[in-house]
Amino acid sequence: MATYAEFIQQQEEQDGVRFSFNAWPSSRLEATRLVVPVGCLYTPLKERPDLPPIQYDPVLCTRSTCRAILNPFCQIDYKSKIWVCNFCFNRNPFPPQYAAISEQHQPAEIIPNFTTIEYTIMRAQTLPPIFLVVLDMCMDKSDLQALKESLQMSLSLLPPNALIGLITYGKMVQVHELGCEGISKSYVFRGSKDLTAKQIQDMLGIGKAVPQQQQQQPRGGAQQPQQPQHVAYNKFLQPVHKCDEALTDLLGELQEDPWPVQQGKRPLRSTGVALSIAVGLLECTYPNTGARVMLFTGGPCTQGPGMVVDDELKHPIRSHHDIDKDNVPFMKKAVKHYELLGQRASQNGHIIDLYSCALDQTGLHEMKFCPNFTGGHMVMGDSFDSTLFKQTFQRVFAKDTKGEFQMAFNAVLEVKCSREMKISGTIGSCVSMNVKNPSVSDTELGIAGTCQWKFCGINPHTTTAIFFEVVHQHSAPIPQGGRGYVQFITQYQHSSGQKRVRVTTIARNWVDATTGIQHIASSFDQETAAVLMARLGAFRSESDEGPDVLRWLDRMLIRLCQKFGEYNKDDSNSFRLSEMFSLYPQFMFHLRRSQFLQVFNNSPDETSYYRHLLNREDLTQSLIMIQPVLYAYSFSGPPEPVLLDSSSIMPDRILLMDSFFHLVIFRGETIAQWYKASYHNQPEYENFRQLLQAPVDDAQEILQHRFPMPRYVETEHMGSQARFLLSKVNPSQTHNTMYTYNQEAGAPVFTDDVSLQVFMDHLKKLAVSSTA
Repeated sequence: MATYAEFIQQQEEQDGVRFSFNAWPSSRLEATRLVVPVGCLYTPLKERPDLPPIQYDPVLCTRSTCRAILNPFCQIDYKSKIWVCNFCFNRNPFPPQYAAISEQHQPAEIIPNFTTIEYTIMRAQTLPPIFLVVLDMCMDKSDLQALKESLQMSLSLLPPNALIGLITYGKMVQVHELGCEGISKSYVFRGSKDLTAKQIQDMLGIGKAVPQQQQQQPRGGAQQPQQPQHVAYNKFLQPVHKCDEALTDLLGELQEDPWPVQQGKRPLRSTGVALSIAVGLLECTYPNTGARVMLFTGGPCTQGPGMVVDDELKHPIRSHHDIDKDNVPFMKKAVKHYELLGQRASQNGHIIDLYSCALDQTGLHEMKFCPNFTGGHMVMGDSFDSTLFKQTFQRVFAKDTKGEFQMAFNAVLEVKCSREMKISGTIGSCVSMNVKNPSVSDTELGIAGTCQWKFCGINPHTTTAIFFEVVHQHSAPIPQGGRGYVQFITQYQHSSGQKRVRVTTIARNWVDATTGIQHIASSFDQETAAVLMARLGAFRSESDEGPDVLRWLDRMLIRLCQKFGEYNKDDSNSFRLSEMFSLYPQFMFHLRRSQFLQVFNNSPDETSYYRHLLNREDLTQSLIMIQPVLYAYSFSGPPEPVLLDSSSIMPDRILLMDSFFHLVIFRGETIAQWYKASYHNQPEYENFRQLLQAPVDDAQEILQHRFPMPRYVETEHMGSQARFLLSKVNPSQTHNTMYTYNQEAGAPVFTDDVSLQVFMDHLKKLAVSSTA
């Protein structure tokens, strides 16, 4: 049999699933003793070009409380054409169209290789995607011009049948009509007054249902109902092929907000109302249809509902310190406003993207619920005129190998599991659909109390963490060789408008932990466990105090080491961890220092941005966020990965650090001196020029594919931006230890943080202590 490492790799490639433990403890008692919860990272739309296109409906279990889908783990009786559900053991007849099946002639969904399979539901109505742009007009001329050009460019990337709309805002909010030829016409709303969806519907003269209009609009109600639903999109949401030129001209003519801004004041910006009108407009016209609201903001909301700071520049926008001291007059109301908008949008399957470019905070901390609930993008930059924003925005419209958008809409993920376990919850960019059944656990982790979640926006990298609880009792052992099953069913609207259903079914062995603890230990996936704990830690940080979360993380790590370490009581030198666990303490060390749990030196907006991305990226990217990757380039050999440690900083090396959010090229002291002397421009030092170029080429390769695009930094020994690297490396040498005898080469870091070595020594002492 293949090793667990190979099995884990194969499962990730085939099904997009990685579990913290790949052999499951067979009782609740044993599962709680494992410390790390049984959970998985699941990427529902992982790219699988080899999947067969299946254009018929899935076969469901006939038991009304089960409704699991036929899969390769079901027992099949070919003679009597019956299949046994592997979740509830119900015997189900095959539908008539399966009459010809035999062991030689199997349908795709029961072939062992297709544990993940995708059905295209042909009878469902196909719908074009909808894009509603909400544009801030209170910006610098250069920023606004760059943003208008990016938006004009994006029109050419959209499919011709996509519907598009435009709302602009400053002190007032304007909803632009796109149906009128040769004249710009817009409806203007006050930026200080919130409106309900019903009021917006009445004011814009749009409607989705005849009876409602007759009841609610007695004035002129006679002719209104005669006009069907397409009136709504004729006015404000137009197919791109019809309004492409008109919209390009309209964008070109847009000017900055004309309202005068006095000295010492911020411009009046009605972000909260603009977003509310966008959500209301889509709610009235296209409920439960895939749509994207794309909000571009160049500063904080300063008036009306959702304001995060007043217009006086002498009052700075809130910091973490202000939040701790409860010195935040606008925050609670703003959070409530945006949280409500996020919930309304997610109920209708609409995505809200936030693109925020400014040198100060713009209120992402308050607005984070909109993208977090709806699966939208959150992009943060300094300027709309920067390459970082322009390239990131272009990648929103990226296409796959078949030339189809990598974005999908309005997805519902349902999880089914064997009777021996229950679902504790999930952590990801989604909302609960409040569907309770017997497989929902009372122990809640993350977004809990349901077996179905809605992901309004989802792409091939969107990954969610799902936690399970083993509920089988210790007194009733599971027979040897028993297996537990989990099925993930994702229904979504493909970018082509088709309705598709992706089904992944996985199986793992039950193991009696009293006799087979070694078997469970060897099935541990430390990388997945680290990411699951990071998501749990970030989730807890939203409600708990920072030090409490760190203490919880430390306790969990000590208990794990006590459970799986080999040691003699009270002898820390005897402590050993097997290779399946050896990297886990290191991940926890870097997680404790990371910006997900430490808010020092970060604004609330930055913290919200970092946590948002941790909760949606896949395992590889999440690990890079927790523990950045460091590569060394030198004359002594090819590029090689090195330890994320201050001892790796050498004078004759160039380092490339990838922390997901930043790409840093750091030139050592000697290399920096040669670079300043321009040796690389002299033909006899061609090899030095190549050495300088190698990390730049590798960085470009990463920049090509990363979303959102990372900040690119080139720095050198003692350079001001070397802080990006020095804040991430393990400080094995600090200003306190640099003069000690026999110290290795490397660069000391000026910090009072403990090093990994000290952290491990303390961990060993606590793990072996008989009193701990």
